[in-house]
Formats: sequence, C-alpha cells, structure tokens
Amino acid sequence: MPHSPTLNRFLLAGLSAAVLSVVLAADQSAAPRPRAAAPARAARPFHVEEATIADVHRAIQHGETTCKNIVETYIARARAYNGTCTQLVTRDGAPIAPGPGAVRAGSPVSFPSQTTGAAAVLPTFDEYAGPPIDFGRMEATSSDPAVRQQYGMVIGIKNAGQVNALSTLNIRGERSVSCKAQCDAASGPLPASCPKACDAFRKQPDAIEYAASLDAKYGRHPDLKAMPMYCVAFSFKDVYDTADMRSTGGGDVNYAMDAPPRDATIVAELRAKGAIVYAKANLAEYNAGSGDPGGAARVSAREYGAGARSTWGGTACNPYDTARETGGSSSGSAAGVAANLVQCSICEETGGSCRQPAWRNDVVALVTTKGLMPYGGAIGADPYLDRAGIQCRTVKDAALVLDALKDPVRGYFDPRDIYSALPKGLISEKPYASFAGATAGSLKAGKPLAGIRIGIVREYMVKHAANDAAMSDQVNAEITKVLRDQLGAELVESFDPMYPDDPSIPNMTYNFQQALAEILPFHMPEYLQRPGRDGGALPYAAPNADVTTRDYMVKAGEGQAPWSDKLNIRSVNNGPPSASFAFNFAQYLLRRGDVRVNDWASLNANAKYYSATRVAAMKNWENKINLASDGMTQNIKMREVMRLVILKVMRQNNLDVLVNPTTTIPPARIGYANQPQINDRPVGRFPTSANVGIPEITVPAGFNTVSYEPKYVLNAAKSAYVSSANENRRSTLEIPLPVGISFWGGPGDEGIVIKIAAAYEAATRHRAAPAAFGPVSLTGTRN
Repeated sequence: MPHSPTLNRFLLAGLSAAVLSVVLAADQSAAPRPRAAAPARAARPFHVEEATIADVHRAIQHGETTCKNIVETYIARARAYNGTCTQLVTRDGAPIAPGPGAVRAGSPVSFPSQTTGAAAVLPTFDEYAGPPIDFGRMEATSSDPAVRQQYGMVIGIKNAGQVNALSTLNIRGERSVSCKAQCDAASGPLPASCPKACDAFRKQPDAIEYAASLDAKYGRHPDLKAMPMYCVAFSFKDVYDTADMRSTGGGDVNYAMDAPPRDATIVAELRAKGAIVYAKANLAEYNAGSGDPGGAARVSAREYGAGARSTWGGTACNPYDTARETGGSSSGSAAGVAANLVQCSICEETGGSCRQPAWRNDVVALVTTKGLMPYGGAIGADPYLDRAGIQCRTVKDAALVLDALKDPVRGYFDPRDIYSALPKGLISEKPYASFAGATAGSLKAGKPLAGIRIGIVREYMVKHAANDAAMSDQVNAEITKVLRDQLGAELVESFDPMYPDDPSIPNMTYNFQQALAEILPFHMPEYLQRPGRDGGALPYAAPNADVTTRDYMVKAGEGQAPWSDKLNIRSVNNGPPSASFAFNFAQYLLRRGDVRVNDWASLNANAKYYSATRVAAMKNWENKINLASDGMTQNIKMREVMRLVILKVMRQNNLDVLVNPTTTIPPARIGYANQPQINDRPVGRFPTSANVGIPEITVPAGFNTVSYEPKYVLNAAKSAYVSSANENRRSTLEIPLPVGISFWGGPGDEGIVIKIAAAYEAATRHRAAPAAFGPVSLTGTRN
C-alpha cells in the first residue's frame, strides 16, 4: 500500500537512524573475530537512537562507545525531552505561577504558566449546572513540599517537544526524595539532617557509576553469555521495586524511605544479567488504581479528560503527537522506548496496559503466559490478572529480554509470585530469541510462513463507529497482503454478524460463538441467568427460548437452540469488579515494611492525589475490608471457560496463532473526550489474552491519518458531560499516528507467536522513530 506524501515525509525524518540500525544488523551476521586478531580501526560514531541490543554490544566490542557514554547519552536525551507536556485547564484560562517540579537529569521540571479555559474543553460550559469542576492548579507535593505538581484537569500541549515518560532517573542526588541531594553523597559523613537509612542507600552506585564500573571491569570484552543484557538501559514501570530508586507506584506518598529495601524479582534478574537499572517509567498511578470500589467517600469535584497520569510523575504524552494520549497504564514505558529515552522497558498489564500504550507509541510489547515473567516485589491492581511485560523497539530484543529473565537455578520460577509455579511443559526448551530469526534476507528465500495457519478474529475488527473503520481496514490489508500473499500463511476467519464475510478467506469450521455455546452453559450457567444492569431483562436472551433452563443450555451446546449474538468473545470480558486491589496493596505495604507507611490508613494519611476522583477512590479502597466479590469468582471461572474456548477453536481449526488489530480506535487528545464504548468494544485494547493469561505480542503495523474526534456533550439535565461519538466529521491527522497488530495463542505458545510476529516485522519494518525527538548532544542540546 503506497504511503501518503505526509506519511512519507514523516518516515523520512527517522530514516538515518533506521539505516544505521540496518547497517549494524548486517554487520552482526559476520563471524566473530578472535580478540587477538581484531584489526585496529577508526571508531565510527555510535547513536543510541533506534539501536538494538545487538547494536549496543557490537559498538562496545568495536570501541565505538562505552557503557558510561551510553548512559550519559540517555541522560542527555532525558534532559532534552523528558519534561512536562501538559498545561492546566482553569476556569478562565488565566496564566498562573507554576513553580519548580522534581529534579530530573540535573534540573527541576518546569511547568507552563499558560492555561486553557474550561470552555475550550467542555462545550456550552456557561450552561453547566452540575457539581464543582476539578479545575487545574499547581500545588506542593506531599513527598517534598519544595516540589510542585499539576493537580486537577489538564490538556496535552501540541508540539511540546517533551514526553514526560520517566519519573525518576538513577542519578545520585535525585534518585530519591528521602535521600536527596547531600543525603545521597557518595562519600563523607552523612549530614545530621538526613534519615539514617540514607547511609546504606548512598552506598549503591547510580547508573553512571555502575556503567563506569562495567567499563573498568570488562572494557571491550564483556561476557555476553553470562550478561546478555550488558549495558542495556532499562526503565521499569514504577510499580516494580528498585532498591536504588524511589518506588511509589507513581504515588505522591511520603514514605519514611521512598526506596524499598529489595529489588522486585524482575529487576534483580536483569540487574544480574548486566542491565543498567536506569529509570522508573511514569504510569497511570497504581496501574490505574482499579477504579473506585464504592463506599462512603464521595467525589467532591469532577474531572474530565483522557490521559494516563500519576500524582508524582504527571501525565505522559505521545511522542508522535504530544497533544495525544500514550495509552495506559504503562504509559511512560512505551513513550520512553518510542522516543529513544531508554532501550527497553518492563511494563505491566492487568487488562492490556502493556499492549495498549505499545501500539499507540509504535513499539513492540510482549506479554507471556501468566506466571512466566516474575511479578514478585511489585504492586498489582488485580493479582489474578496482573502480569509483567516487555516493551522494546523490535521483536528480537523483546525475546532476548525474556530469555535473560531465566534464572540459572530457578528458571522462570519466582518464590514471591504464586502464579510462576508453571508446569515445565509450558516453558520453551529453546531460547525464545531463537524463534525471532526472520530477517529481510531470509524472506527472499521463499515464504517463511508457508504451512502456518492463522485465524483472523473478526469480532475484534467490527466497525462499530466511523472512528473504527480506518484502522480496521488497514490491519485487514496487512493480514491479507503481508501474512498471506507475501509470507505465505494460510488464513481462516471467525464470524461476527456485524463484520462482512470475506469470500477470499475460508471461514472457521468451528467458531467462537459455537465454542461459547458448547462450553459456557455447563461451566457458568449463572452467566445466562444473570439479569441486566438495570435488574430487568436478561442481556443474552434468545428468540423463542428460555435461556435460564437446563433444556435450553443443553440444546444450545449441541447447536439445536439459538444463541444470542450479544454473547461473544467481546462481551464475556465484562464482569463485576473485584476487591483484589484492596488485598494486594495491603500485602505489598506489609511486606515493604516502611516505618511510616505500612497499611492503607497510613498510606492515605501520607499521600496526595491528583484529582478529587482519586481521593475518593483511594479512601474507599482503604475502607474495603470485605474482600469477597463476584468479580474474583467470575474472573477465575471465566478464565477456564475462555481457555477452553480458545484452545477448542484453535485445535479444531488447526490454527497456530490468532491475529487482529490491537485496537481500532486512534489515540484521543489528552484532556478531551474518549471514544465511547459500544457493543462491548473497548477503546485501547482487547483484554482477552490478559483475562485468560495467554501470550500476545503487538507489533507496529503502519500509520493512520484518519480520525473522527469524539467530543463532550452536556447532558439534558446540564449536570454532567458525556463522551459522544463523531460519525460525520472526518479529520485528516497532521501527524500520522501508529497502528498495531496483535498475534496471540494458547498457554505456552510464546515461540510460535514470536516467530510469526518477527516474520511480519521483517517483512514490513513499519517502526519509525518520532521525528520531533532526534539526536542530542551530551549537554542535552538538540542537534
């Protein structure tokens, strides 16, 4: 498919970095030279932008750079690009006095004094007669009264040149608020004003010091077998504990010691493999905080607007258009990788928080069978669903990181994560990176996916609104033209009455509707018997049938009774809330053992939240004493149902993987309306693989230039704003925005999922660096 002239200009902006990556990758295929025979040669300049893990290792081995220089380059990029990218929404749009933010890369974050009036975001605001609005304002933080942060409503700034992806850098003096400045001095007596815990904390090297120690020990000859992540600069979503950096889940919490006593397991594994534990990634606070469980606390002022946000870190922005959202909750992880602020990031998802920001930021996200990647020492939103993930710029790099997480003694088992006790048969005996061997050269030898059968999930491609159409059609073209025509895969498609049948693609002989009808009634009969939200009509009623009876359920499973079109693999992802967050966070605080913050009550007593909505939610979670919930019960039962459904469909159709768009809705504008949900279609990602705990990888699938921007509409009572779909005002995006394609399979199918994703990536090479975030000098000056 030919690119538009706008997209061609956009892609050309990242061409030099891409060419460098290809040249270095070609050099990688050469046989390694013995050390003694290596000829001297002039060092060529090395650029971290778009570099792969192999590029980093080769550059160090060839003397083109050092580990310390790589870390210093990333710090320079943070200095140039990691500032704030949002401004306040105030009643009248009058300027404000912002004040200094947290110190990052040597300087306090600066905030804009300009604000936007509420009427620019909320139409007919002069007619609004509802509860108070949570207008934007600058306030001192709880963690450090000298640090200011944005509270209340914000919007994204167009062409901000900043992404706000990293909330903390591992730089001495700024990596901890508890031990800031001289309390983190490497030598000399500890000042009397510093907490005693800082004496042990400051003995840990920061990222620059650790990189320098690697250079001194290994020089140009690192042991890459023992340290496969040598000098790879990682950020970690700030739910993973890092013993040498502030770890608060994005919260503005005044811990007695904001750095925990112990690394999360996944951090410790990568640190042991030579990785640079460089930064904490911004996020939607506490993995988006599991919403509000309800209770006595009420919201005192309403906020509106899309965007992933934390109280301490603020809002992260999309590097392709900084006025738009990154997706959450692993927002800073994806934006940081996309803008080349880090090499890779460890993300987390409960329903899709790795994949959702990955596609919006044009990076790869790999999530695995639940339990394969360790989660001990991390904050969860719902531990039954939470899982770690990997975001990198290539499939191969993500697979290399997965291999590096294997402990030489325990394997992938983590004693701190009960879900990691997996059957050994679900874990590949071969390195996962060995499945990512597809290259541009190998594609010329034939059709590498010949003999592979891929099932298209049409339920996830329905054009529910005008805003779904462009991305659905684009991914459909990728599936047919690349996977089938170019790579040789055999396609079959599932059925959805709202998606037209493609006569060129055979239908599945046994589809998801048939599998649900066969499996759901026996395992979860209550699902058919449950009344709708209003307590009235059954949501999955079928014509001329009583769906609550045994006879109907038996006949439906045999294909002898009608099955509601509304009961499909979209709708079964919905369910009542779980109380798991209340349990998990209390457990985390107990295990962390901070002397000041060690339970829900002391957390809220020492914290601030960026909005009145979050204040009420966190108070209600504090009071959520009864952990019994229909949500947990349904999650457990539905996981088994959907595991059976997916495996039955895959085996009966002899499928290797499933494929669909990661989503079909373009990124929303920060602070403005989100696309309304309809027909059980979520906005950011499809949560099936997270709910079932099975592997999925999202890969860049090109760029989209079409959007139908949703808007806020004042309700009839003029008491609240609701999001409204735009069905007739098409916009051509000035800056093309990424699109993602997802490949997924059953438990333990990581190998084949990686293989197919790597072949697709090699055939398309859609990943393109964001044009506004190019190379910088070591001082942080943009080149």
